[in-house]
Amino acid sequence: MDSTVVAVLVVALALIGIALYFFRRRAVLRQRFGPEYERAVATAGSPIRAEAELEARAKRVGKYQVHPLSPDDGVRFSTAWRQLQARFVDDPTGAVREADRLVTDLMATRGYPMTDFDRRAEDLSVDHPEVVNHYRAAHQIASAWDRVTTEDLRQAVMHYRALFQDLLEVGGSQRRPA
Repeated sequence: MDSTVVAVLVVALALIGIALYFFRRRAVLRQRFGPEYERAVATAGSPIRAEAELEARAKRVGKYQVHPLSPDDGVRFSTAWRQLQARFVDDPTGAVREADRLVTDLMATRGYPMTDFDRRAEDLSVDHPEVVNHYRAAHQIASAWDRVTTEDLRQAVMHYRALFQDLLEVGGSQRRPA
């Protein structure tokens, strides 16, 4: 076999290997991040930039000391959430503010750092990609107090509840993939 043919075959095999690596990487990130993957691609403008960002998030969050709640904390948070829902009828705005505080407290208790909202949402997307959009939607409603209806506030509480329930891990039910 001619050395040129061998060189071309080696280069072709290397390119196929690289393509397979990126294809596998993309599939793994799509599966891990679910709907957050598509959001990241739309925000970043390209899959390559989005994938780098998602990997950076995962690496950053992997350094946090995120842990399940103790049984006592689980009971405390569950009780607080039931009380919050009961108050919604009399004070929908106050219930939404309390839901935001309760979710933030739950995140802090689990070990997530309390930074700005966008960073918290990014951090949550690593371990809770299926519900992080609920957090964003609730926050958007809660940030528009002067333009919301009672139905909007009800929707905000429902969004917070979806995230709250996903975060309410008690015992050893850690989700982080290896």
